[in-house]
Amino acid sequence: MDNNSWEIINKYFNGLTIGQQCQFKALGALYEDWNAKINVISRKDIDNLYEHHVLHSLGIAKVINFKPGTTIMDLGSGGGFPGIPLAILFPEVKFHLIDSIGKKIRVATEISRSIGLKNVSFAHERAEEEKAKFDFVVSRAVMPLGDLVKLARKNISPKQQNALPNGLICLKGGELEHEAAKLKDRSIFWHLSDYFSEEYFETKQVVFTAI
Repeated sequence: MDNNSWEIINKYFNGLTIGQQCQFKALGALYEDWNAKINVISRKDIDNLYEHHVLHSLGIAKVINFKPGTTIMDLGSGGGFPGIPLAILFPEVKFHLIDSIGKKIRVATEISRSIGLKNVSFAHERAEEEKAKFDFVVSRAVMPLGDLVKLARKNISPKQQNALPNGLICLKGGELEHEAAKLKDRSIFWHLSDYFSEEYFETKQVVFTAI
């Protein structure tokens, strides 16, 4: 299978509606077009969009099935990861994507609009500026885990509605033992290689930390 084909999504998430399939299919051309204007994905890596970015983002959906009405902030979303793929998969969940770099959040906004996502909002701001409360904060390796916890703490709602307690869900790669040592008693780790067979995921993990 071509690792830049949307079919890799269908391989692991085969209950998609026709509408969701169309939205995932559209991401390839949209990101390729926008990335030529505003670099949000490495030029070398755009050929691996579906495997390295879309499917990686959806790794979060392998460890939690968000209930309808859940609210999620994507901290440091860049061009829309993991927020946009998750918003396609969970149309009844509300996502708020923030990034401190305006041109990146513009790309995410335009792509979201192009595929007709109704459950996302966007803000060009630093994480420190966002005051709203959410069930979860998600992020894709923007900074060390401890720093993310400090930033996200003020944004976590006390009201629980999902199988996991409210908190931070991160996509991380590499060796996390040192980084997570202080948070181990309230963190859970999942290896994405347990869910996805591609070599890329051998060092990738989903980390949940209760806040």
